[in-house]
Amino acid sequence: MSPAEPSQLLALIVEDNPDNLLLTQAVLRRAGYRTAQAQSAEEALERVKEAVPDVILMDIQLPGQDGLSLTRLLKADPTTAHVPVVALSAHAMQESRQLAKDAGCDGYITKPINTRMFASQLSEALSSANQTGSA
Repeated sequence: MSPAEPSQLLALIVEDNPDNLLLTQAVLRRAGYRTAQAQSAEEALERVKEAVPDVILMDIQLPGQDGLSLTRLLKADPTTAHVPVVALSAHAMQESRQLAKDAGCDGYITKPINTRMFASQLSEALSSANQTGSA
């Protein structure tokens, strides 16, 4: 049981691959989320200033500043420290998951995303983040 229905939640998708971005956005919108998008760390920081999202889906490999360093920055900022960050990565190895967790990610979903399971994977990650009180 989540604290809010997806239709009330704003998901910021930080992804530099246009195809992955469009797919993720389409799946989230179909699940009822409102979405914002960014294709770089710099653009993500601009989006967060415009509206603090309820969840951030973070591609790990971004041009320039990578997703893990951006996550550390967001988690260090009192304005965004409470926002769950779910890593999106093509790396399925346990070390990659641990690096994401150490950077402050609240969940980890491997790419390519499974369009049938993605919304439930995100809900699981958000439930876990809420239960652990990751602030």
